[in-house]
Amino acid sequence: MLKLSSFRTLRHPRRAGLAFARRALGALIPGSVLLGSLALAATIGLTATAHATPKLVIEIDSGKVLLAEDATKPWYPASVTKLMTAYVTFKALRAGRVTPETLITMTPEAAAQEPSKMGFKIGTQITIDNALKMMLVKSANDIAIALAQGVGGSLPGFVEEMNFTARELGMDGTHYDNPNGLPSPGQITTARDLAVLARAIYTEFPERAKLFSIPAIKLGSRVIRNYNKLIDRYPGAEGMKTGFICASGFNLVASAKRGDKRILAIVLGTNSGRERTEEAALLLEKGFQHSWKIFGAVAPTVDSLRNEGGPPTDMRAQVCGGKRKNTASEDDDGDSSSSSSFVAAGMGSLGDNVTGASLLQNLPPSMPPVDVWVGPYPSDDALAEAYPAPPAKKTVTTKKTKALATTAPRPPAKPLPRQAPAPTYPAVPAPPK
Repeated sequence: MLKLSSFRTLRHPRRAGLAFARRALGALIPGSVLLGSLALAATIGLTATAHATPKLVIEIDSGKVLLAEDATKPWYPASVTKLMTAYVTFKALRAGRVTPETLITMTPEAAAQEPSKMGFKIGTQITIDNALKMMLVKSANDIAIALAQGVGGSLPGFVEEMNFTARELGMDGTHYDNPNGLPSPGQITTARDLAVLARAIYTEFPERAKLFSIPAIKLGSRVIRNYNKLIDRYPGAEGMKTGFICASGFNLVASAKRGDKRILAIVLGTNSGRERTEEAALLLEKGFQHSWKIFGAVAPTVDSLRNEGGPPTDMRAQVCGGKRKNTASEDDDGDSSSSSSFVAAGMGSLGDNVTGASLLQNLPPSMPPVDVWVGPYPSDDALAEAYPAPPAKKTVTTKKTKALATTAPRPPAKPLPRQAPAPTYPAVPAPPK
């Protein structure tokens, strides 16, 4: 079957295109048909450039690969893990194990997770529907743990279900240690596997697709924006999920739809939030401009890609460089540091003037912020109760204030109130003898 190495070479671009076509056709077409197809494949003229980080573009409905680079390379998923957490929860909802109104509880283990988090105190309860929205928009790590424990009965049980589901979907390059993506050596995936998972979400649970496109949630008076900056900025953007830890760099699984065409782009390991947004926009645009007139039915599918072995790339030194703590905080919209060209399977260039940044604009809001709450129904009292009390302010005593307290003159004592003089009475004359 087709290996990702067939997408890449550094020399003889035209020969690389022919080699790709030969491998792709050989994997999918009988030998008698292959020879007659090579001449046609030679006209594709694929170009190739080496890159360090994975990228993948597919058509969601057909699964056809439009562009792939290092798409089978092991990578740390970070918060993109939450796509699987959501998928397993969707399965539990469909099976009737839980309902959207089922309450889950913030446990000590959940409350102890690192930011990004909602920060509710232990014992706070949330419906599964609200938990999914908080997890996917805020990328809340505490909510992901509470959801896993509430749906799976225990955290290990839910993680085991995540790994079983990955094997069931054919995601053989993926393994999960936790449901939120916080750093763990065994938390591994590939761009190819993420595409398989995203397709499964859209094709099996279309009624849940809107959860991934929510631009913001509103909790009381607080509005929390989605980290996916393509939403309401790239025409047709539907959402999906971002992720970041130092070891992974900035990850993004993004989908968009125009007309009857739905495209999925996966970008892993960029240096900033802005860079991943702009690269994903460029990849999606290339996907929409692609035509199958040449490659046609013999195009490889995402299922035909075969995952590589070996350890995942560690982006810590390049992305963080000792300046950023190793947590899953995704609130980074720094400047892009590079521009990229991509190995394409039948996709033409958009032109030198088209960049990811040029494709982004301020679009009218697709929807207002979606209300979420704690407890079974909205309640200001329940929301106020959900947050821990602020710590009491400590009085700082210095040597100077201590000295002043002992040497400063005391104010004079207030005088006692004056007492009225004792009354005097006239002397009573002695009675006559």
